[in-house]
Amino acid sequence: MHHRSSPAPPSDTHGTSLTQGLKSRQITMISIGGVIGAGLFVGSSTAVAAAGPAVLISFLLAAALVVLVMQMLGEMAVAHPDTGSFSTYADRALGRWAGFSIGWLYWWFYILVIPIEAIAAGEVLGGLFGLPSWIPALVLIAVLAGSNLLAVRNYGEFEYWFALLKVVAIVAFLVLGVLAVLGLLPGSDAHGVSHLWSEGGFAPKGAMAVLAGLLTAMFSFQGSEIVTIAAAESEEPRKNIKKAVRAVVWRLGLFYVGSIFFVVALVPWNSDALADGSYQAVLDHMNVPGAGRIMDVVLVVAVSSCLNSAVYTASRMAFSLARRGDAPAAFAVTSTSGVPRTAVLASTVIGVAAVIANYLLPKVFTYLIASSGAIALMMYLVIALTQYATRRREPQPTEVRMWGFPYLTLATIAFITGVLVLMAVLPGHRLELWLSLGLAAVLVGVGTVRQCRPAARPPTGLHAAAETPVPADTVRH
Repeated sequence: MHHRSSPAPPSDTHGTSLTQGLKSRQITMISIGGVIGAGLFVGSSTAVAAAGPAVLISFLLAAALVVLVMQMLGEMAVAHPDTGSFSTYADRALGRWAGFSIGWLYWWFYILVIPIEAIAAGEVLGGLFGLPSWIPALVLIAVLAGSNLLAVRNYGEFEYWFALLKVVAIVAFLVLGVLAVLGLLPGSDAHGVSHLWSEGGFAPKGAMAVLAGLLTAMFSFQGSEIVTIAAAESEEPRKNIKKAVRAVVWRLGLFYVGSIFFVVALVPWNSDALADGSYQAVLDHMNVPGAGRIMDVVLVVAVSSCLNSAVYTASRMAFSLARRGDAPAAFAVTSTSGVPRTAVLASTVIGVAAVIANYLLPKVFTYLIASSGAIALMMYLVIALTQYATRRREPQPTEVRMWGFPYLTLATIAFITGVLVLMAVLPGHRLELWLSLGLAAVLVGVGTVRQCRPAARPPTGLHAAAETPVPADTVRH
């Protein structure tokens, strides 16, 4: 293993290092909150409508895939904690073209998460306060981006409380679900678990519908990998990554599979009530007072959390790309508090432009969103390919290790490839696939050209001094 050289002293006003400003409790909540978004509280109803009760199989398959991918990513991240995470690892194992293209694809994905979440929050808050939805949408972006500009601990603290509130909401939902299934919830319209088979059977739409539900379920899980990016700015990155990777199984099982079980068990899969969101439909069936208002609050918290993480994640990927010479050098400059403010500002400004496009050019915005539709799968595929290549050439890892290597790694690669083929077959996902592939092809082409001109490139991620976070309380001189 190579040793990092000593970094050059930063200037009085800026530097090139991040800080170790995230606490262990914040990393824990980031790892939990990363997989809990609006897709669980509202979007899961789309998967239920597509597959019926058999959507449980869809979510189990999607969860299994994410668990395997996180184990592979954890193996690499524990060995070499890095802000660029899988992009940096792909750069080293597969080539500059791979790190460049997946890094920019991932940045683009989270740039578009900013307007998606802001618009969702704006609609809820606008309805509550009688305002045009674009006003609260832009205010929320300004508040969370402004917080991210000050210090990484602000991102961590916001995310800690956002994630805690989401966890409380889910646990309360699961407790109510158990009581309803057992017939112990006064006033509930629930009838045990009979809805698992009473409306046309467990798989009323057949096996292909289960696969269609798989696509929706898989995209709901996006965010698990954020902890490997954030952990690089904590005092004990290896310990935090190990803890997060080992807990991913029960978190996905409890929060997603457990929640969806109660949705399909307590509400008919073909109920019109699901149009308002899966959680709200269940709460309405339980006759919980103020179910709609409760879900409004939970939804605003969930989307605010995702928006907060999107600003942070996009800026850190841009920072890492800049450190490797694959993004504007200004993105790698940090403030006295260790924040890559130019990267934060640039990512936020483009996100705001996308929000404005939604209101002024809705068709353009639709195509922009579709262009990110398959990026999560591409990221999973790159992680699997990178882990396979890395493990083949590096010593056996000891702290976190991918199970059944190379067989489970190769099976994961085959499964992801199959899902991409499925997107090409199913009409509802073709546009997303082709736009994402087109964008990826352009970036791979640019990355390949850049790889042929390595002379001007600075030292890369894992062995570059400036990638090493410095303690949050370090004073720059």
